[in-house]
Amino acid sequence: MRGRQREAYSMYKRLSSRDYTNTIDMEAKELIDAIDVEESSALLQKSTVPEPSNPSWRLSFPHVVVATLSSFLFGYHLGVVNEPLESISKDLGFKGNTLAEGLVVSTCLGGAFVGSLFSGWVADGVGRRRAFQLCALPMIIGAVMSASTKTLAGMLLGRLFVGTGMGLGPPVASLYVTEVSPAFVRGTYGSLIQIATCLGLMGALFVGIPVKEIVGWWRVCFWVSTIPAAILALAMVFCAESPHWLHKQGRTYEAEAEFERLLGGSHVKTAMAELAKSDRGDDTDTVRLSELLYGRHFRVVFIGSTLFALQQLSGINAVFYFSSTVFKSAGVPSGLANAFIGIANLSGSIVAMVLMDKVGRKLLLLWSFFGMAISMSLQVAAASFYSSGSGSLYLSVGGMLMFVLTFALGAGPVPGLLLPEIFPSRIRAKAMAVCMSVHWVINFFVGLLFLQLLEQFGPRLLYSIFGTFCMLAVVFVKRNVVETKGKSLQEIEIALLPQE
Repeated sequence: MRGRQREAYSMYKRLSSRDYTNTIDMEAKELIDAIDVEESSALLQKSTVPEPSNPSWRLSFPHVVVATLSSFLFGYHLGVVNEPLESISKDLGFKGNTLAEGLVVSTCLGGAFVGSLFSGWVADGVGRRRAFQLCALPMIIGAVMSASTKTLAGMLLGRLFVGTGMGLGPPVASLYVTEVSPAFVRGTYGSLIQIATCLGLMGALFVGIPVKEIVGWWRVCFWVSTIPAAILALAMVFCAESPHWLHKQGRTYEAEAEFERLLGGSHVKTAMAELAKSDRGDDTDTVRLSELLYGRHFRVVFIGSTLFALQQLSGINAVFYFSSTVFKSAGVPSGLANAFIGIANLSGSIVAMVLMDKVGRKLLLLWSFFGMAISMSLQVAAASFYSSGSGSLYLSVGGMLMFVLTFALGAGPVPGLLLPEIFPSRIRAKAMAVCMSVHWVINFFVGLLFLQLLEQFGPRLLYSIFGTFCMLAVVFVKRNVVETKGKSLQEIEIALLPQE
């Protein structure tokens, strides 16, 4: 050891001061380089640790697609009697009876009200998957009855059965899609419900094209609807159950297994932890109707019911009912007119799907209702021209297409997605049932009274009323609706948790 020290000392003596300085600089540089390497290595190791990421959307997508078959059926049965109604009335012997024709169209609404009223109790009682199967069953039975009947009574009974399934399907679809979708694509997946409804309406229009050329083709229109209904019932056997419902039933291990199917194994613990955050220990308690109507959950149920009421009071169904008359005045055949309306509806729904998780639900709702108000003002302007000039007709047609397009951008798809997001897990299904029942009641009365009001007040005043409701909706959304984009259901529930 002493020999090495002497050797180093003698070498130091032989070095000039300049050489010594250079040596020190080199050693310092080597030390700094070593520190840099260590830091770089540490950063590299840190970067290899997997960051929390979004689960793959591909895992949950097939389950959502199957669920939207109920919305496709909903749209199909809404439009299935529009074109064939004349042939149906002729074959069943009630041609010229406007009351009977109205009943064929509106009996579905009565069944839908009953189905939606009990949808929450069915979804909570037997689970989301079996609720879908129970939704498909009356649709199959009703379609078979309507397709094979030889009397008006048989047709009406079949339509009543179909309506029950129609009422049960949309709230369960909204619940299921909301509960199985990852937060970052929940808005996109929710928009698929509206797109499926549009495709159903267009499908009914397409299948009904030969009805005037082929005798009895209207029966085929009903038979065709049994195919997607049967696929829905069978495919649901292979779909995941809602983990939220399973957790609510105390079936924790099954909830974990379904989360693994929907999100992937690496996200199960996080998802279960999120569920535990909002677990208040009262999930198994019976939800009383009084809690929803005037209890601590009244405010969110009021917001949901009002949104659906304003959606219908905006005049969307009245526009659909009256569109063929407007297009006919402009010299456009009814088939082409329906196609234009369908394309506008589908285009708006696709744009909403793209924007839902980017700009958020609230902004889409605001601009949608505002655009609908502008469209109604165009209709009022068109009705104000007493001459039947082409300018007035084009303004009316343009306003109608713009109304349908802006409706599909937000007022159509958002309420069905937003409400399951803002309702706490414990009341979610039953609160949706109450809100959808309000939807069907308003829908029924708008359809029933529209033509009478149009006769009594004229289009200008009636469209002004609809436009006013659209502007009221803008104010209501601005003051009451919260943004839910990108948040987990548990984060939303905790933020809106009512105080005891």
